[in-house]
Amino acid sequence: MKNSKLIWQSFLQSTGVFIYVAGISALMINGDKIFGKMQNLWGPMMFLMLFVISALITSLLVFGRPVYLYFEGQKKDGVALLFWTAGWLVLMTILIFTATAAITLA
Repeated sequence: MKNSKLIWQSFLQSTGVFIYVAGISALMINGDKIFGKMQNLWGPMMFLMLFVISALITSLLVFGRPVYLYFEGQKKDGVALLFWTAGWLVLMTILIFTATAAITLA
């Protein structure tokens, strides 16, 4: 697989994780408005189920294609895709921290 295709695919995977995390964050911020104040078993249970499902979804987004490539005999491409995806996620995280710090300090 061409290096540019791996980079593009890793960017798309990372963007998928970013969008998913942004959506879940919006849900969590507005949880009281959407679900009301929860003072029973269902609130923590919903949070933990969401946590488990989120781990599954983000794992599939980050590891799914690299593992597939690895087991299809394209080991170098699988490993490269994983590292490119990790790099994009680190870059996006740094940008979020920088933007948050800039907004907070302004």
